[in-house]
Amino acid sequence: MKTRLQALSIVLVLGVAFTLSLPAFAGGKEGTLTGTVSDAMCGAKHMMAGNEASCTHECVKGGSKYALVVGDKVYVLETTDKAALDKLSELAGASAKVTGELKGDTIAVKSVDAGS
Repeated sequence: MKTRLQALSIVLVLGVAFTLSLPAFAGGKEGTLTGTVSDAMCGAKHMMAGNEASCTHECVKGGSKYALVVGDKVYVLETTDKAALDKLSELAGASAKVTGELKGDTIAVKSVDAGS
């Protein structure tokens, strides 16, 4: 009985620790991610000739949405804010900090700044 209680206690403690260690905005909470500005169609692998910025611009002109590549994860960026769109265009192919609300693989963008 005592061993079972100890095992249950350990599982409970680990569960609480895991929950507290989730990213700042998992599950729809606001947070900031830093990554490379790309487009949703190409993600981390640009297919057009030229550099990443020119490919991103062409894909966005063709209807693709901006995206943020963080490691091997691609987040689609949702915004209609002209200032945010202008900043994403300026930072295409470069590092950016995007603040917003994460919902699955989509970030509802609140602000965009140059990354470090």
